[in-house]
Amino acid sequence: MKLPFLASFIVFIVWLSFTISRSRRAMEQQEKQFWYREKQANRTRRKSLDGLAYITIPLETLPLDACADRDDVRECVDIIHTLSAQTIVNLTGYTNTDLKLMYGAPNITALTQYDQNYTLLARTLQKWASLLHAQGMIPQARTILEFAVSTKTDVSGTYRMLAGIYKSSGEPEKINGLLESARALPDFSRNIVLRVLQEEESR
Repeated sequence: MKLPFLASFIVFIVWLSFTISRSRRAMEQQEKQFWYREKQANRTRRKSLDGLAYITIPLETLPLDACADRDDVRECVDIIHTLSAQTIVNLTGYTNTDLKLMYGAPNITALTQYDQNYTLLARTLQKWASLLHAQGMIPQARTILEFAVSTKTDVSGTYRMLAGIYKSSGEPEKINGLLESARALPDFSRNIVLRVLQEEESR
């Protein structure tokens, strides 16, 4: 009985050693590719940023006066006002290396700031809409959420809340539009948002 066990153990050790070695080689190759791309990125000259999808906040259509007596709502509105004077670009899904290769290493500081502005915008819109929704101000929340989706946000709560509003207002067909928007999101967030919408649609 001991010989078959010993043979199986030896086979297992050989297989484990091979698997670890293959995994190590794959990791080394990935690291080599990363540093090659990073080296190339750092050598990339400044390129025009004219082609970026700049986001303009439509202050004239957003419900800036809704629930203005609430401190938490007013804080959101203040942030929106501040961001409206900033440069905003949704660069979700791109690494710094990607951005340097696309637009040049000298632009990375500006691009990082543009993306940080977008992240703050997306989070603020979600919070603002949630606060108004909780106060029963559904049309106002809907306006905010629809603007957020138009900026290609990947905040799943935004899609869930808007899908719920469409259903409760007798417009479930509009969820198809949200599904289309979700399918255009980066890989790492697409499936999460799609699952949220499908769950909301099936309720």
